[in-house]
Amino acid sequence: MIQPTTRALAVLELLQTRGRMSGKDIAERLEIAPRAVRRYITMLRDLGIPITAERGKAGAYVLGAGGKLPPMMFTNDESLALTLGLLASRQVGMNLSNTSQAVESALAKLERVMPFELRGQVRALSEAVTLDLSTRSSRWARPGVTPANVLMPLSDAVRRRVRTHMAYVAANNERTEREFDPYGVALRQSNWYAVGYCHLRHGLRSFRLDRVESVALTQHTFEPPAGFDALDYLDESLKSLPLKYAVEVIIGAALDEVREYLFEGDYFLEPHERGTRLHGRTDTLKYLVKTLAQFDCPIWPVQPAELSKLLLAHAQRLTANVQSQQPIT
Repeated sequence: MIQPTTRALAVLELLQTRGRMSGKDIAERLEIAPRAVRRYITMLRDLGIPITAERGKAGAYVLGAGGKLPPMMFTNDESLALTLGLLASRQVGMNLSNTSQAVESALAKLERVMPFELRGQVRALSEAVTLDLSTRSSRWARPGVTPANVLMPLSDAVRRRVRTHMAYVAANNERTEREFDPYGVALRQSNWYAVGYCHLRHGLRSFRLDRVESVALTQHTFEPPAGFDALDYLDESLKSLPLKYAVEVIIGAALDEVREYLFEGDYFLEPHERGTRLHGRTDTLKYLVKTLAQFDCPIWPVQPAELSKLLLAHAQRLTANVQSQQPIT
């Protein structure tokens, strides 16, 4: 039995070839009833294909401008890429008129032309994924490759609140298998993370998805904490990693001004009586020194002790470099 979608695409192909056809001609060509032609035309219009109907004895269906694209089939990876792009557009366009409605419409159209199994996975992505679209990326961002066969099932587990069995390889190459309740999936600083309750460590944990060897859904369900935000958790936990240097600096500028120069995902920033207090941890002071040099205001390094020396040395190098330049005439 020929599926309605196949018939609708056949109608579209006829209109693409001829541009204009009467309902009677379409019905005869495809050996279907005129009523079925109207139904397939409605299906195509619902997908956003511009088909108009001319009334009268010489009436016909006309394919409008923008309707010349052939029917498109997407692989699973292509569908994933399209969905993530639309989700990013949803966040970027939150303050733009009509953008949100257009994104939701595009997502709905994409779902309608997908196989049932893939449709559920894409819906899980749209409900479970949070994207960090900050324009200032971290110096620590080392993107890893996250396969769709890890991202998709974890997103599905978040949506359905189903526990997973996960094989994970840590940064030190230690391999573990654990039961994991994923509360959310987030993209932060070019890397994907799953955040939730780890039954092996008995507490909240985050896992980079490019280090997940395999993931499988179990029969157990869970209830995530009310209002849990995976991206907020990542921000707090990644800034508290046990890196080499504990850093604290008082910057004589307002918090909003400091945020224009510093990526807040790297350090904690908070108001201070002299301006803004920066604190956190880092593996290198080089980037921080260059960033602090941008401020045209007093700076009080608190820790580590060598930060003051590095700042002064940077200022001396800058002065020497400027004086060594020949005047441009």
